[in-house]
Amino acid sequence: NWQRLGFSGAKYLNNWSTAFLFSAVPAAKQALVTGLQDIMENSVTPSSFVNPSILIAMNLADTENTEAQKLLTEQILAKDTTEHTIGQLALDVLALASSCRHSGNRLSSLQKKMENWAPTSQTESKITFYQPSLAILALCLKSPEDILPLAARFAKTLLVNTSPFSVDTGAVATLALTCMYSKIPIGVEDGFGELFGQVLKEMVENLSSRIQDNGLIGNIYSTGLAMQALSVSPVQPNRKWDCKKTMDTVLLEIEQEKFNNPMAIAQILPSLKGKTYLDVVHVTCCSDHEGKTISSSSSCPLPTSPSNITVHYTINNQLRGVELLFKATLAVSVRKGSVLLTVLEEAQRINSMFSFKYSVTSWGIFISSINNLTENANQRTYWQFLSGQTPLDQGAVLSSFLFCFLL
Repeated sequence: NWQRLGFSGAKYLNNWSTAFLFSAVPAAKQALVTGLQDIMENSVTPSSFVNPSILIAMNLADTENTEAQKLLTEQILAKDTTEHTIGQLALDVLALASSCRHSGNRLSSLQKKMENWAPTSQTESKITFYQPSLAILALCLKSPEDILPLAARFAKTLLVNTSPFSVDTGAVATLALTCMYSKIPIGVEDGFGELFGQVLKEMVENLSSRIQDNGLIGNIYSTGLAMQALSVSPVQPNRKWDCKKTMDTVLLEIEQEKFNNPMAIAQILPSLKGKTYLDVVHVTCCSDHEGKTISSSSSCPLPTSPSNITVHYTINNQLRGVELLFKATLAVSVRKGSVLLTVLEEAQRINSMFSFKYSVTSWGIFISSINNLTENANQRTYWQFLSGQTPLDQGAVLSSFLFCFLL
């Protein structure tokens, strides 16, 4: 019985601007947060990968770098969305909302895609529900009453899925259903509140089970989204979350320079600022700040030399039961400091055998296919990137030798 939990239906948690469980960053550690924000913002250039997650984080963090904010906003608006996935559309909608800009036909396209979406089985890949969760979140923040039946159908799908969710997926699903639960119009019954509450309970318990002894939730890079979810969920897990312990560990990881990837920073920065994705529609877009300009002379470890490096890129699939077997190596010349995506794009340009496809995930991009060989959730295969014999834990990390295996 949801009423026993002490919630009051549609009016619960209407004010999202204050996340009630966030632990504040101590004043002595604020410089760490500022440094991270500078790294992320200075990664925005006319030639950089257009990442809406970075724009969301910038706006939630009340950026003073108006030049970078304007550039990234215009880049997102200028993108061709014809081939956008559900997740890409959702992130665009959230990013543009955070900049107080109209998303054009993205919202209607997103709703149409979600109306046609359905999982292919009850044992879907753990990332399958990440993009639809983003979609429900974006649609809820823009037009919640219009998507109640759609959100209910999605919630029921989450409820019957038998595959364990990743921390990122569970966190975004929690944010989405928290939004929907708080936006049920007064007088509308139909069991929406009970359904959303039931799924939220399962989601937060799942997140709680991933909390490590040091406070991290999942791993260091999934903790940011999980902090957002647990801080605003109308139902809390049976195991009490020690937010301060989580924050202390995150700050320690920052001191150890674990966050040198702009996307990683974009995931953690809102929580460090006491904000969540639910706040994107509450951002004040008019500001008296004097905008900082994009500068290469910042704390960001940007390339200081235009020199190129050669990356020896190997793609290798020797799995039994997979029709296409291959192993090929290509020497790729890229600018020093380039990200992994740049290597993949250059290799594809040189040789079509190195063609690849990707989809959006919480981390940015998920490489789903190389040389027309696609990861397969049913066979539990996916592409893994390694430097030598060491798996890459961040997509932007590069070394002189790069190998890619289907596992």
